[in-house]
Parts: sequence; structure tokens; C-alpha cells
Amino acid sequence: MLMTPGPTAVPPQVREAMSREMPNPDVEEAFGERYADVTRKLAEVYGTDDDLVVLGGEGILGLEAAVASLIEPGDRVLCLSNGLYGDGFADFVESYGGEATLVGVDYTEPLDATAVEEALDEDGGAGGEGGDGGAGGDGGTDRDGGTGGGDGFKAATMVHCETPTGTLNDLGGVLERLRERGVLTIVDAVSSLGGTPVPTEHVDIGLGASQKCFSAPPGLTTVSVSDAAWDAIEARDPNTLYTNLLPWRDTSDGFPYTHLTANVVALDAALDLLLDEGLDAAYARHEAAAERCRERGRELGLDLYPDPERSSPTVTAFHVPGRAANLQRRLDEEHDVVLSTGLGDLADDILRVGHMGYNADVERVDRTMDALGAVLDGE
Repeated sequence: MLMTPGPTAVPPQVREAMSREMPNPDVEEAFGERYADVTRKLAEVYGTDDDLVVLGGEGILGLEAAVASLIEPGDRVLCLSNGLYGDGFADFVESYGGEATLVGVDYTEPLDATAVEEALDEDGGAGGEGGDGGAGGDGGTDRDGGTGGGDGFKAATMVHCETPTGTLNDLGGVLERLRERGVLTIVDAVSSLGGTPVPTEHVDIGLGASQKCFSAPPGLTTVSVSDAAWDAIEARDPNTLYTNLLPWRDTSDGFPYTHLTANVVALDAALDLLLDEGLDAAYARHEAAAERCRERGRELGLDLYPDPERSSPTVTAFHVPGRAANLQRRLDEEHDVVLSTGLGDLADDILRVGHMGYNADVERVDRTMDALGAVLDGE
């Protein structure tokens, strides 16, 4: 039983859709019509009137494409982070010649809104100081932000759900402030979209992926793009292809490359399941699964990695220092249950249960926690 926080188990209806005859995405209108349906359904899930595009590539493609499409050498970018993927945005920015100011805190802490304000207000360089660092985090590692005032930031990046630590970030106030200052916003909602409300109102580029809460196979990135973001991308005129969003603005004359037909069909079927259920019902199902997982975890004497109030309804991260890999192996070998460990420095310190999408089910959570309890009893 696959209970990882992505890729998730794929429901039978989605697998069945992939087995049907596929249109040729390069020459048949039927595929273009299917793609248009998918983007329409995605807009409903995102809760936005912005354009939606679907790229052929795993979710990380969206993070890089957002940066590659917007950021050119010398552009200042404010990178908010309390996790591995938040840190990674700064790496993408610098790889494309941008100047990243990383407002980072320890991975156990919430994003530092005060430091964001300081970074926006400060004249003459990089922004505010983050936390003191600590287990799994770089704390306030600031990169050279160049010259100019806070209003010189072209864009800001952030992560809604940091999957490696199971943290859900409250972005609403920060997004509103950035919009007031005219800073374009890039939000990684890969692990939350479809499983919990995402604050898309002030998001210029919103990123999702097929293999998380949608429970379709890995292989597609979903992207919402605001008019302001399109204008900035057109002004930049990126010279890449695969990481360039611009060719996707108008696909009426065809796609930039041969699309992943079966994956698009699978995502379409997955979106039908989600929308037929209703978003509010799906969110409630995720909350119930998360609550049950954590209740069972408390009974087993397990601690959460982030503060419970900031834990995501899509993934639970148990703090098991030095034991995660062994627990993962025994669960697989002895109970045929597959979980994920942490990543990076926390690889052997965190054991993650993915209750997202198809796996956001109380009975599946109970089976998982029964198996985990048996393994813990045998330690």
C-alpha cells in the first residue's frame, strides 16, 4: 500500500482512462479539446480567472520554468523559506543570473513576515535577517541582493506546503503585502493544491503537479499565470524552450512539443473525480485523514516535526531521529506499506505519511498506523 506524499497511489478510474486509445496531440483536434477541458477544470480547482497551462514534466519543472521565464541576470528576487524547496528557489534564481535575497528561518519555524517587511523596506541591499538556524535549516542565510531599495525586487518566491517536513505555510498576509508593493509572486503549491485551500488571489504564478493531491501519475506540471506575469515574461522574452512558459500562452496553433497524451488524459480523469466530489468535501476528507493520522501517532508516542497548528492536511511528518530509514524498510518488508523518509539533512530523522488525494482516507490511514504500531512494538 503506497502511502507516500507523492507520487500517490492512482485510483482505478484514472488507470482505466489511461488504457484507452489516445489521440495524436500533434495533429488531432480531439487532443486540443481535451487539453482545453483540463485547463478549465484546473482553473476551478485553483479558484482563479488567470490562464492555466499544463507542461510535460514532473512538478519541479514548474519551479524552474517560473524562474527561467521571469528572471534575467541582475533581477532581484526575494526568496521566503522555511524548508528545502523554499531554499531551492534561491538556487534556481542564481542559476539564471538573478540576485536572491533568502529570508530563511529554521525548518521548524513559520515564515518570518517581519523579515519580509524589512527586506522590502531596506535600502541599499539584501533584506532582513532570518532565524538562528538549527536542525534542518539554514536560518537567516542571506544572499547578496544587489543595490537599490526594497521596491527593486522583481519577484518573490515561497512554498505553500513544504512536503519534506509536512509544514503548511500561511501565505495570505505576505502575498497581499507583496502585491501592494508591485512584486510578482511565485508560489509552489505542488503538495497542497486540491487537498487544502490555496490563497491564489494575489499569486502571479501558481504551481501544481499531477502526482500529489490529484492522484494522477507523475509527469505533468500545472501553472496558473496572471496577466502581470505574462507581461513580465513577454518583456523578458526567454530564450529557452522547455523551461519557457511563453509558448504556452496560446496553443491554438499547436503545442511547443509533443505533449504527454496519456498523462493529460489521466489528469483529466483525476480532475473529474475531484470536482465530482466537490472541493469542500475533498478538503474535509483530507482534514479527517490528517487528524486520524496524528491521533494514532500520539497514541504510539510519536512527535510531529512541525508545530501541530502548522502541519499540512496532506502529509504528516513524524520526528523519529535516526530511525526513519529502518522504520521505512521494515514497514515495506513486513507489512507491504510504503512510506517516505525526510530529505537532505533530515533524511533519517523524519518518517512521512502521505494522506493526500486518493490516500486521504481514514481506513487507509488506520491500516498504515496499525502497521507502524506493529513495527514500533518490535523495536
